[in-house]
Amino acid sequence: MHNYSLIIQIAYYAAAVLFIFGLKRMGSPKTAANGIYWAGLGVLVAIIATFLFPGIHNIALILVAIAISSIIAWWSGRVVALTAMPEMIAMFNGMGGGAAAAIAAVELLRLVGHPTLQMPISVEALGLGGALIGAISFTGSIFAFLKLRDWLDNIWFPMQQIVNLLFLFGSIALGIAFVITHSWVLFTLFFIASAIFGILMTIPIGGADMPVVISLYNAFTGLAVACEGFLLNNIALIIAGTIVGSAGTLLTLLMAKAMNRSVSNILFSKFGAAKGGTKVEGEMKALDIDDAAINLNYVSSVVFVPGYGMAVAQAQQKVWELAQLLISRGVDVKFAIHPVAGRMPGHMNVLLAEAGVPYDYIYDMDDINPDFDSTDVAIILGANDVVNPSARTDKNSPIYGMPIINADHARQIYCIKRGKGLGYSGVVNTLFFDEKTKMVYGDAKSVMNRMIQVLKENE
Repeated sequence: MHNYSLIIQIAYYAAAVLFIFGLKRMGSPKTAANGIYWAGLGVLVAIIATFLFPGIHNIALILVAIAISSIIAWWSGRVVALTAMPEMIAMFNGMGGGAAAAIAAVELLRLVGHPTLQMPISVEALGLGGALIGAISFTGSIFAFLKLRDWLDNIWFPMQQIVNLLFLFGSIALGIAFVITHSWVLFTLFFIASAIFGILMTIPIGGADMPVVISLYNAFTGLAVACEGFLLNNIALIIAGTIVGSAGTLLTLLMAKAMNRSVSNILFSKFGAAKGGTKVEGEMKALDIDDAAINLNYVSSVVFVPGYGMAVAQAQQKVWELAQLLISRGVDVKFAIHPVAGRMPGHMNVLLAEAGVPYDYIYDMDDINPDFDSTDVAIILGANDVVNPSARTDKNSPIYGMPIINADHARQIYCIKRGKGLGYSGVVNTLFFDEKTKMVYGDAKSVMNRMIQVLKENE
């Protein structure tokens, strides 16, 4: 038994090393896919080691559960559209939080009706903390999924933040009461209150803030897993949960910084509840697709700024095809990526990588912003807030102070847009009314396809 214990601990430390190495590889687009394999190997090592625990039972049930979940995960990963990737990530993350909460429930409910069974109060508190955070992440991620699917609008009601705090502090109070009484009724109420708080925390948050919220719930899930690692005395869960929690927290803070907002402002400010901003004067000027394409014959530099509109149209392949055509004609082509473009961290990078765009053509916002002053044409592909000059100039705008891509500094701006509606945040984009801006209406994929045809016809 002692030998098995030693082997298990060595395997768990090896899994932790593989997690860290995989995460390090994910830090670069060139090695990210390879990093996923290394991290996956770490998960496999940890799972195999778990079967070595003395006295483990229900092995057949465990194997069936692993088989079913693996098939579901493999199938959903194969068929999911990249436009739906944020929703899938939110759902999978919620499952992780729910699993952590379920582990806490199983372990802590052992104390009910067994007064002789003792557990250090610090460990019990960590287990309850993991259950609280895991339940919040579970329901919050599910409702984030619903909002990303546009199945649920933002919901506000009177005294909302006070009600939220009552449920949060009520959950904590019920958890403390459970530690004292070990009553299954109190534990059930604790779980229900925690789950409701996760819902209440998510429903008022605007869609434009969803990338930050997904990252935050990812951090919550990691923290919950780490807490349950202490409850089970499982080093693999402690290390893996800590890594996920710290990485998710760092990403959340970086994304909030990219929006020039605090996390508390994102969670509690009712962003999108009021459209706000100074009234825009002027009108949007339309340009025919063919004319826009012909004009590209006379430019020397083009910067593409992808947004969620490109994702919805699944236009990344056609965008790269147009870019390649321009490159073949000697045009300097670049892609500008805002940290919060799309609906999840790295959304645009994933789409461009799928289309085969070399990393040398992709630039972060800070690196490319100085280049727009000498750029002939900026082509905006369904982006809205990340190129909105109101963020710099209009103190009444909800997005005032958010760093943006300087597309308005280009000599000409083509905005590819399906219609005249507002963006996901509900804020009017003053770039659309700029004298240099031409609106090219249509689905991004069909617009790109037509531009390619026109350019080829005019070779």
